[in-house]
Amino acid sequence: MGESTNPTASFLGLDFDLTILAMCLLTVLIIFLSVFWASRSMTLKPKGKQNVLEWTYEFVQDLIRPNVGKYTSNYTLFAFALFLFILIANNIGLVTKLNAGDYNFWTSPTSNIVVDFSLSLIVATIVHVEGVRKNGFKGYLKGYLAPTPAMLPMNILEELTNVASLALRLYGNIFSGEVVLSLLVTFANLSIFTAPIAFLLNLAWTAFSIFISAIQAYVFVLLASTYIGKKVVTTEE
Repeated sequence: MGESTNPTASFLGLDFDLTILAMCLLTVLIIFLSVFWASRSMTLKPKGKQNVLEWTYEFVQDLIRPNVGKYTSNYTLFAFALFLFILIANNIGLVTKLNAGDYNFWTSPTSNIVVDFSLSLIVATIVHVEGVRKNGFKGYLKGYLAPTPAMLPMNILEELTNVASLALRLYGNIFSGEVVLSLLVTFANLSIFTAPIAFLLNLAWTAFSIFISAIQAYVFVLLASTYIGKKVVTTEE
């Protein structure tokens, strides 16, 4: 049996991965409904669902504060949304496998390199836009000449590697996790004797994958705030 592929559709000469699009929309819908549900009837003394929501928000806020300092409130909502999207997107592919014929209809969006580079480019765009907004265009360009003009090539290269490292780190961890899960499913189908072993291994790997997925969301947001902080926080601040 050949490897399953995601269904695609062409529009204006571009091919769109329908499974990835659907899973991204599902991820956004899960986040919206969860936050909407948890934020209904909020009280001054949070408990239950409100407590979880506020704890998560404060966790992200504390995560980025060392990097963006007094500008923490400016970027907390962005970091919060980014953290939730990556966290849910990383884990949604662990829920089930949904194949029909040669097509795969269920996967983690972040197991796709295009999604990961898109997230990385969103971060890069905010980094440079905020750098210009905070320092002015001239001040922003001068940053590439620090500490000496001779560092210009290395500073430009660093910006490019930041984008690549964000995307590739996330992609490598999530994609490899789904590959291992697929191998365990194949192992389970070999015989009635391998099925119980594969089941136990699958439980262990799923738990480990959830942990790694959370770490990757944490690292992605932490690095994103680090890159933003380098552009907007001066040494005097």
